Amino acid sequence: MNKKEVLEIRKQFSPKNCAITKICGCYVDYEKNKKMESKEAFLALPEEEAFKYFDIFKKTLSGSIGKNMLNMEFPLDAEMPGGTQEFLLKLRDSRLEDDMLLEEFYDKVIATYEYAENYYIILIHAAYDVPGRTSDDLEMDDASDEVYQHILMSICPVSLSKAGLSYNAEENCIQDRIRDWIVDKPDKGFLFPAFNDRSTDLHSVLYYTKKSEDLQPEMIDQLLGAKMPMSADTQKETFQMIIEDTLGEDGDYETVRNIHETLNDMIEEHKEEPDPLTLDKTDVKKIFEQSGVPNEKMENFEKNFEENAGEKATLLASNIAEIRKFNIETPDVVIKVNPDRMDLVETRMIDGRQCLVIPVDDHIEVNGINVRTMKVKGVAEPKAGGSGEAVENAEDDVVPFDED
Repeated sequence: MNKKEVLEIRKQFSPKNCAITKICGCYVDYEKNKKMESKEAFLALPEEEAFKYFDIFKKTLSGSIGKNMLNMEFPLDAEMPGGTQEFLLKLRDSRLEDDMLLEEFYDKVIATYEYAENYYIILIHAAYDVPGRTSDDLEMDDASDEVYQHILMSICPVSLSKAGLSYNAEENCIQDRIRDWIVDKPDKGFLFPAFNDRSTDLHSVLYYTKKSEDLQPEMIDQLLGAKMPMSADTQKETFQMIIEDTLGEDGDYETVRNIHETLNDMIEEHKEEPDPLTLDKTDVKKIFEQSGVPNEKMENFEKNFEENAGEKATLLASNIAEIRKFNIETPDVVIKVNPDRMDLVETRMIDGRQCLVIPVDDHIEVNGINVRTMKVKGVAEPKAGGSGEAVENAEDDVVPFDED
């Protein structure tokens, strides 16, 4: 699913567009005991309660494609009789009316979801009447293409509210606040089937994770049985390893900077597209070549890529690029640069030492205090045993660094 298709489903979570037929829930304590189960027609919920559920469902379809929302495909064995995809299909087709299927589903979640505290499993069934669209992408409400029947699961941590004081209006006094168990925003979830090309795709599922580094592989394997893609954090680490292995010990600042600039330029050019920018081995190779990686270093590129990522692996540009920051670190100094102004930092050899050179204006800020980079001309401190000498204003700040 791309971001336009996700947004189309998110829009259904409102009173005007609501297509939810049934909502089921199971409250689980820290010992993995089912403390409460519920099942009711969603439209029978009080309005304020329904709005809070809408917020949870929208959050389950939020974040970045490829980072928080992962498109996954089912392998053939998952679609065979007795497979995980077949089970999810039965659950969807039951419209959540089959109590035995629901119990089996809850048991699978409880057995595989790793969480040490209380949580609330929410499962809904919805039937979205997909409107047709004209050639210029305008919706035709009176021309439905199909009914997209789907289930959406959200797993929400449940935590005890903080202790404190509160005002009691009836008693007109300040007293100890009653602590409640609060349902938090979802930590994990999925949408099945996926809504690819604005249509039901029984061979795919959209998985949600609040933290990109915490995918919970066991739950994906046992509950969904889908092929788990590389996490966003692993993709970034993999890309960094490909750069390091390709450049070797001779990797220089300018080349690495050029790679990130080229990557960010590609993302900028692609930002209006609904599908995320994916890069395969050939794409990454072109980025390296355009960024000035020497030909002799590129001789081992394909080997380095395959060893780190896999021959047919693809990387999402948004996962491997640093769009909002560009950090330069030495053992004692960290420099944060606006990615749009990476050109401000240069490397030079000064007095036999390798240095990073940063042009600055007349003033800089130190711990929130505006200061000059150099003392004003003519007011230098006197040297020991001598008189004061004029100090020329420097145009650059210089940060020495060792080769390693």
